[in-house]
Amino acid sequence: MVSQKPKKGNLLVAEPSLTGDVSFNRSVVLIAEHNHEGSVGFILNKPLDYTICDLVSDITIPFQVFNGGPVEQDNLYFIHKVPELIENSIEISDGIFWGGNFEMTVELINSGTITEQDIRFFLGYSGWGTSQLDQELSSKSWVVLPNEYESSILEKAANAFWKEKMVELGGNYLLWSNAPENPSLN
Repeated sequence: MVSQKPKKGNLLVAEPSLTGDVSFNRSVVLIAEHNHEGSVGFILNKPLDYTICDLVSDITIPFQVFNGGPVEQDNLYFIHKVPELIENSIEISDGIFWGGNFEMTVELINSGTITEQDIRFFLGYSGWGTSQLDQELSSKSWVVLPNEYESSILEKAANAFWKEKMVELGGNYLLWSNAPENPSLN
């Protein structure tokens, strides 16, 4: 499959051959920033065994937390689709926004104004230095796809997302859609 050039708002889908990397094996990453200095993204399909209540005592509603990537895993990040509610949000693309006023976000979650369909929390992020992502694309580690879901991407079922992308890619990828995560267990 011929990949397009990565840009902010695209999805990176891990190639099936990317098996030795614990963070990125079977990952789907939303690119939040891509420029000449590097790239930043968040893994969308790796839920953790934490809720936001476990990490932020001021939040009373137990939204799922995801592994955003291997960089700064002691920091909390979030993407959302409600910039009209969260000041200082940065647009990624197509109705998806990154960050914003966290205190305001806590209040809006606790009041029920923001639901789990509006926001996703991550510990850590995925980062690539200058041309590092281009090198990984050249070595066939990733397929770059447009985010056809736009803001509804936050509602995608995490566990099935990579498999769904393999089926959509078709061809040789179909074989991988039903393969076990660890081929030695086959």
